Amino acid sequence: MGRTRMEERWWKGELAADIHQALRTKELNLPLYKAHSPQIGMRRYFIDLLTILSNRCSLCPTARHLAVYLLDLFMDRYNISVKQLYITSFACLLLASKFEEKEDKVPKLEHLNNLAYMCNVNVVLNKKDLLRMEMLLLENFNWNLCLPTPAHYIDYYLHVSIGENDLRDGWPTNSVTKVKTFMEKYAYYFLDFSVQDHTFLHFRPSLIAAASVCASRICMQISPAWTTQLELLTSYSWEHLAQCIEMMLIYYENDKEINNIKKQVTIQHQQQEGMENLSHQATTQILFQQPSYHPLAQHSATLAQLPVQDLCSTYRDSLQVHRPSGLLAGSADSSLHSYAALQASLQPSAQTLHIQTPLAMQVTLGTEPSHCSSMACGSSYFTGCHSYAAGCFDG
Repeated sequence: MGRTRMEERWWKGELAADIHQALRTKELNLPLYKAHSPQIGMRRYFIDLLTILSNRCSLCPTARHLAVYLLDLFMDRYNISVKQLYITSFACLLLASKFEEKEDKVPKLEHLNNLAYMCNVNVVLNKKDLLRMEMLLLENFNWNLCLPTPAHYIDYYLHVSIGENDLRDGWPTNSVTKVKTFMEKYAYYFLDFSVQDHTFLHFRPSLIAAASVCASRICMQISPAWTTQLELLTSYSWEHLAQCIEMMLIYYENDKEINNIKKQVTIQHQQQEGMENLSHQATTQILFQQPSYHPLAQHSATLAQLPVQDLCSTYRDSLQVHRPSGLLAGSADSSLHSYAALQASLQPSAQTLHIQTPLAMQVTLGTEPSHCSSMACGSSYFTGCHSYAAGCFDG
């Protein structure tokens, strides 16, 4: 899939509809995710690690999402020790890159060890352990790695995400190409959000991709939010997407608030540094002159009064009205009625994974693993390919 994505852009070819239908058929037989892993509290840490590693290796989004999906399914089935989770994560990344990328893009062992050191993970990998874990993963998945993820659908849906009759802020779209460029950034932004919370695994991958496009149209204030063309292409109506979209917009609003706070802190920090540099470098004559900058307190008061635009407030009422009785038609379990109920219903229990030969690796781990990059709430931790902060789309 990755080779086709990079070379032929299948979503623009004559076989695009057939490939999409084949993916949708395979999607119906995906393994059921139960969130039973005893290590589910450490999931975010290892997702961060896989994200950073894949970005440093310049892997395509399909490889990154497949690596995360393999790790989720394997953790869900077995009780894996913390030490084994590290080599399992690296093995998932290797398998995903071998399946989705060209041969020359597959990370080498030496490169992975260097990246592990750069991520402050004291892991010593060797070829024998990695091959053993890869074989164990392949046997667990019956040698079938053709597992569709949201990243496999997103480009096909983005290809028709903007129409000539769409309105932006109530006005006709002047440049469809420019709007599509921003649409792609938003869509991958939401797509990467979906891997942060395991609750999204209870939606079908194609639904997550469609919801990412719809949420992007909402944030860009493009109307209508969901067109007939997109509904026919994806086979999802607004009612099908409503709950997934709502979850994404909540993440977006939390991330935007955090970015606004970060901007204010950064501005105050830069102003304080400017004042310190001025006091050290200015001459006595300049120091006695009237300052040409406004006091910091005035800036703080102005920043505190700036309104935070709620881009999805208009749609939240309709999300509540149109929400179906259970999870959406594209979700894996329709008996769960809300996001809170979905989280409360996930009780961890798993079987123990036994590996006969101990893995020759050294791991230094504190009482609680820290994320590879600092984050808070729903803020984006992504760097590199398709990595965007919410603030860069404003204005």
